[in-house]
Amino acid sequence: MDYPSNLVEGRFKARLNRFLALVEINGHDVGVHVANSGRMRELLVPGYRVLLRRQPGSHRKTGYDLALVDLGSTLASADARLPNILVGEALALGRLSQFSEYADVRREVVFGDSRLDFMLESPSGRCYLETKSVTLVVDGIGLFPDAPTLRGTKHMHSLAKAVEEGHRAAAIFVVQREDCQAVAPHGVNDPVFGAALRESVAAGVEVYAYNCRVTEKDINLNRMLPVQY
Repeated sequence: MDYPSNLVEGRFKARLNRFLALVEINGHDVGVHVANSGRMRELLVPGYRVLLRRQPGSHRKTGYDLALVDLGSTLASADARLPNILVGEALALGRLSQFSEYADVRREVVFGDSRLDFMLESPSGRCYLETKSVTLVVDGIGLFPDAPTLRGTKHMHSLAKAVEEGHRAAAIFVVQREDCQAVAPHGVNDPVFGAALRESVAAGVEVYAYNCRVTEKDINLNRMLPVQY
């Protein structure tokens, strides 16, 4: 996915609430939308250089979205909406070989009491697919979630139910930075999600993980990573 050429540079100052941050741009404090409900304490550090996407419009409370955080050794995306977009692009371009048999890709499909990111169809059947955004990396391990997620746990149960009903189902963890060698559930932050992930894998749900190559021009899925349960 390409970023617009007019990203705006600033310095992060404070997170005011879940979806609003204060960023200094050319000496002025500006409110910025944060499209991520995670804690992101490792990214949202006062003084860090950030890159913002202009988002004009009368319906907007802020004129910018937080796009990238400069961690020095790597850039990280802070937008939890992107994994869905990146996986959708990869599916359309045939870059996810494990799903190459599916010609029909539908987004935002209801299954049971969940709304899942994708339903893939082929003559051989259906595959339900859910993406998860990872930004927290500790000692090279991407940890999900960085805050308790009832919604994420529900999604894992729904994927397991899909397998029980005879469908294929998978979860894809997208680490929105490159400095990651593996992915694991964050047992300290949300042991319930970790248990749900392991139960779903035992039920036949497939789990994949990728890191991302991130530049100031674009972000794309990069390498497949091992998942540690």
